[in-house]
Amino acid sequence: MSAVPETLPGALPARMSGALLTGHGGPEKLAWSDAIPVPRPGPGEALVQVLAAGVNNTDINTRIGWYAREVTGATAEGGGAAEAGGWAGALAFPRIQGGDLCGRVVALGQGAGGPPPGARVICPINMPEPTPERPFAFRALGSELDGAFAEYCAVPARQLHDVSAAPLSDVELAAIPCNFGTAAGLLRRAGVRTGHRVLVTGASGGVGLAAVQLARLAGARVTGVASGAKQAAVREAGAEDVLGRDDTPPAQGFDAVIDVVGGAGWGALIEALRPGGHYAVSGAIAGPVVEADLRVIYLNDITIHGATYQPEEVFAGLVAAVVAGRIRPRIAETYPLRRIAEAQAAFQAKRTAGKIVLIPGDDRR
Repeated sequence: MSAVPETLPGALPARMSGALLTGHGGPEKLAWSDAIPVPRPGPGEALVQVLAAGVNNTDINTRIGWYAREVTGATAEGGGAAEAGGWAGALAFPRIQGGDLCGRVVALGQGAGGPPPGARVICPINMPEPTPERPFAFRALGSELDGAFAEYCAVPARQLHDVSAAPLSDVELAAIPCNFGTAAGLLRRAGVRTGHRVLVTGASGGVGLAAVQLARLAGARVTGVASGAKQAAVREAGAEDVLGRDDTPPAQGFDAVIDVVGGAGWGALIEALRPGGHYAVSGAIAGPVVEADLRVIYLNDITIHGATYQPEEVFAGLVAAVVAGRIRPRIAETYPLRRIAEAQAAFQAKRTAGKIVLIPGDDRR
């Protein structure tokens, strides 16, 4: 049982509304409840009232069981690994998903540091918890920890970042943690800097648009990959050129490739790197099993980076840019949290560029 919190408003309700993931499968596995116990923050934790929560591939991938190693198809093909649909093994159900959190601190558990009650906060979706034995260890909000698809969530207080002074709305801030955090980690791993030529796949999606914006901010020259209807949004984010999804990128044309797509076109991405180039990946929406010519990789001294883990300083630097007003995400649509299944369907349809955000307690639409 959690210790008695040091700060807990008397008006805090005993129950809250939210979406419970009851198992792996389709949207029918998301069960709405108005009777979820409001979590009490334990030692070192903060209770956060959710103001807005972003929709991400990782939430859908977890729901459908796509992270199970035996699943080899594209995310659109679903999963179906009922017993072990999480990358780290079986998840505990019911689980409250939602890795993209913008909220307000309302209570602190014993010994909790970090932002004080009243602060508007965000946190990384993958919370670093490195140890000497596991230097890249983390826990994911909405997977190992209950997340933002409810009115409140308890979060390790030291993982929270105060963004009260950021010139962004709650909805815009909810678009930062997963998309921009992932993009910042990808660019860091690939060593992107001023003058580099960078190719970004899936450039009209949340991570892709963030990568375009952050790479341009770093002084790189960016080429995005996106369908024709969404190419204008990619250019607005800072790309100087945009390729169609079926176009073959020029051979040896780029210092870095930032990829969230994978699939059958993976070999062409490796061919697109200059000798000594860097490929960084944090997604495989077109399929996780890929093929390339190993001779291209070793004879051209190509470095390949997996980029899920982000050191704490990467997210802290991102927050500094957010507070300084140097970053502004593109919002496609907002939905009430109660309409989460509809919002995820719209996300998977990929009709628009930008972020879809859920708002707890907003039933006006």
